Amino acid sequence: MKILAIETSCDDTCVALASQKGDNFLIEKEVISSQTKIHQKWGGVYPTAAKREHQKNIVPIIEKILKDEKEVKGFSFSEKKLAKIESLLAKDKLLKRRLLSFLKNKKKVKIDLIAVTKGPGLEPCLWVGVNTAKSLSYFWNVPIVGVNHIEAHILINFLKDEKILNIEKYMPAVCLVVSGGHTQLVLMKDLFDYQIIGETRDDAAGEAFDKTARVLGLSYPGGPAIEKLISEYRNIEMSKFRHFDISRCRDVEIRLPRPMIHSKNFDFSFSGLKTAVLYFFKKQPKKIQKSDTFKVCLAKEIQNAIVEVLVKKTIRAAEEFKVKSIILGGGVSANSSLRSAFKKEIIKNFYQMNFLVPETKLSTDNATMTAFAGYLRFKKFGKDNWKNLEADANLIIES
Repeated sequence: MKILAIETSCDDTCVALASQKGDNFLIEKEVISSQTKIHQKWGGVYPTAAKREHQKNIVPIIEKILKDEKEVKGFSFSEKKLAKIESLLAKDKLLKRRLLSFLKNKKKVKIDLIAVTKGPGLEPCLWVGVNTAKSLSYFWNVPIVGVNHIEAHILINFLKDEKILNIEKYMPAVCLVVSGGHTQLVLMKDLFDYQIIGETRDDAAGEAFDKTARVLGLSYPGGPAIEKLISEYRNIEMSKFRHFDISRCRDVEIRLPRPMIHSKNFDFSFSGLKTAVLYFFKKQPKKIQKSDTFKVCLAKEIQNAIVEVLVKKTIRAAEEFKVKSIILGGGVSANSSLRSAFKKEIIKNFYQMNFLVPETKLSTDNATMTAFAGYLRFKKFGKDNWKNLEADANLIIES
């Protein structure tokens, strides 16, 4: 089976071509067009700009991915179908122009399934991917399946070294999906059997990283910028402010709140942490604000606060629900301190607990996870009706 996958839930335009045979699942090609530099000046994703970039990039990327694929013999070009697609994309002139030109000049290639992220995410961005996938599905008469972005972040953990793992072996599991837009704890009882047991009441953990990094004068995205600053602390010239000596970071009187860490539920809240960082930073004299060592110490405390909350809540959920596995997903799961903290706590508190975390490159948004989740859904439930497939910015993960 060959699968074309499209992911446009946020600010990366991602397309992949995968092939499945038995327990083997191979990503033959993948292209990710990042918009990070475009959004850095805003310190976060600007939806209108993100949509425009998706419109510009998605068709050339698909063309590149499919360039050397074998054409299907006997496929007949249909003006009627082109007219239908033109109507479907009437409100999206840039995408319409590029996609119609592509379909007129590109013969149908051997594809057995199209998988596309339908939500959650930024709605303007999601629609670019969904409308593109629907058009290809209809014009080429290829089955289509819509993919839940949160589910894809979870399921990619069951693909290791191009082999599909025995998912049943790891069930039940507690899954922490944590990114710039999402922070959720999901109880996974079995494949496609989910229960949300906790989620953020305000800001996601990734957003807290982004906003606090901006306070420190660091670039977007904030999580990697903060982690990079901390890792490079040895190269920072020591400040004359001895109480901010980097070697004594633990002893510095910087203690940020750990929001809801002791609450009885499994919900999160990071807006208060963001505010606490801003107020604490503003209270410092200008000399200290400009001190690299002060910024490193504060960055370290920001990261510690977020990591401690995420780990504490997840570990407690694993204990309460007596699961076999803890699973991570989402962009923040690439954070090495978060991964290390989980490994440490699992070794300390559990016996024979499975800990699944994606490769770093698969933590952030990608079409590999869309292809894999789409394949598993198609195998279980069959295809979707392309006419009824819609983007849903607030799509929830459910059984």
